[in-house]
Amino acid sequence: MEGDQSSNEKIQAKPPFLGKGMGVGINICRLVLALTFILSGFVKAVDPLGTQYKINDYLTAWGMGQWLPDLVTLGLSVALSTVEFCLGLFLLFAIRRRFTSRAILVIMIVVTPLTLWLALADPISDCGCFGDAIVLSNWQTFWKNVVLLAAAIIVVRRPLEMFRFISKSNQWIVINYTILFILAVSAWSLYYLPQFDFRPYHIGANIPKGMEIPEGAEQPQFETTYVMEHNGQRQEMSEAEYMKVWEDSTWTCVDTKTVQTSKGYVPPIHDFSLMEMETGEDLTEEVLSDSGYTFLLVSPHLEKADDSQLDRINEIYEYSREQGYRFYGMTASGENAVAQWRDMTGAEYPFCNTDEITLKTIIRSNPGLLLLKGGTVIRKWSHNDLPNEEQLTAPLDRLPLGQMPEDSAASKIAAILLWFVLPLLLLTIADRMWKRKRKKEK
Repeated sequence: MEGDQSSNEKIQAKPPFLGKGMGVGINICRLVLALTFILSGFVKAVDPLGTQYKINDYLTAWGMGQWLPDLVTLGLSVALSTVEFCLGLFLLFAIRRRFTSRAILVIMIVVTPLTLWLALADPISDCGCFGDAIVLSNWQTFWKNVVLLAAAIIVVRRPLEMFRFISKSNQWIVINYTILFILAVSAWSLYYLPQFDFRPYHIGANIPKGMEIPEGAEQPQFETTYVMEHNGQRQEMSEAEYMKVWEDSTWTCVDTKTVQTSKGYVPPIHDFSLMEMETGEDLTEEVLSDSGYTFLLVSPHLEKADDSQLDRINEIYEYSREQGYRFYGMTASGENAVAQWRDMTGAEYPFCNTDEITLKTIIRSNPGLLLLKGGTVIRKWSHNDLPNEEQLTAPLDRLPLGQMPEDSAASKIAAILLWFVLPLLLLTIADRMWKRKRKKEK
């Protein structure tokens, strides 16, 4: 029990510097922490595989990449998003105030030094705190966590200053509903695809446009150091120093070292390619400039690909041949894995070799299906939701499947408001009215 009703908690002695202002400050810190944890947990829940990939990056950086199987890291991904989202929501509603504030403080005590190590050692490009929705540098993440740690310390000192939105007797409803909701979001995203796609290959994205470098964009910068030898002595020189002595025959250039000092502008899509495995032909430009439809079956690793929908994949391939559409498999696996896939599935479509990270970024499913038209992503399907024969009865330009889907980010946000925020809001209003009624009866 939280024990909010004990006399000791009611009569907490306040130092002279504490008062109404301190109560306001505590609730501001509570709001900052709550919204940050809710956002962080939700964007992880809508992309469990992306969070799993980031966990694997951490394990690889620590030399533990082979220690945990994929099922365990996926479980850790779902658990992490659930804990973050629930703690944020509980803090927002001031549920189990002491436990929640202490749990958040413990988390911040652990992750703040971790992100300092990330900033100093730079083993991975970003921490993945907010998935692909908000990408922060490692130093930005560290300073963000310093602020959150300070807020957590303030809140944990006087958790009972946090104003409750739900009475203690009805908190169990919010707790159970929150847990069920966030687990349902993760399950939906795993079975189908993430409801919110923050990656550069989202539906509606034009891949050639995403590969463009704007005119006047910052170019990558390089610095070359020359190792020069003079009278048996070696000396490193900058390019300016080298230019002063390069005509002097007594100096000899022994070696050069070039390092990149600035990345410059990196386009959102910079590593998309289609290299046919059998012929070695680069099909990238040909596919992206095709005004017709192209199906891309994406599988980072064919050895681990789900094989429950093989018949449907072959049906889609046969449909594409009948309609004159391109159909390619994209994989990072080698020729042996492709040969095994052909033997197992009877696949006749050609395979293209593509970078593993690119394939995982394109679609969160193994395998997943992508539909392009004129280089624009029209549709994406998980292997659990592939179109069937009843849906493929005519050319794509005459079918809904061949058009851009009508559901937008606004409609998805509205669905979340309807299924999660609105019930909690109604519960809060009902709880306030019930509490006020009880006071009048007394």
